[in-house]
Amino acid sequence: MKLNDIHPAAGSKTARKRVGRGIGSGLGKTGGRGHKGQHARSGGYNKVGFEGGQMPLQRRLPKRGFASMAAGDCVELRLSDLERCGLDSIDPAALKDKGLVPRGINRIKVIATGSISRKVTLTGIGASKGARAAIEAAGGSVADKPAG
Repeated sequence: MKLNDIHPAAGSKTARKRVGRGIGSGLGKTGGRGHKGQHARSGGYNKVGFEGGQMPLQRRLPKRGFASMAAGDCVELRLSDLERCGLDSIDPAALKDKGLVPRGINRIKVIATGSISRKVTLTGIGASKGARAAIEAAGGSVADKPAG
């Protein structure tokens, strides 16, 4: 094989359309733009979704749905994260200082993933039933999260 033998795959490269080059080209006279009208003219443009003054589809259809402003403000912590953090008394401020939880987070919940063998005390943090049972089985306690 030589460099001058290499060619692109058949059909992968197509010649550009040369419009307005006579009848025989198939794109002569109107150049594929049809007869008259805004789209036949140079500079003819309308913004996306414009329907000639008719109420556009995106404004005719009813708006539905809801984007929760509270979504994304809760973080799940694993039991194994509590095991590794090395703290005996765990509250949101301590977790933020350790870097386990981002600063802007309001709610933290411990889930029963992994295992814990140390005695820890949770305050101001939620816990699932399984996580609560695992923490209490290890000799720790979970103080009920304050309202709000």
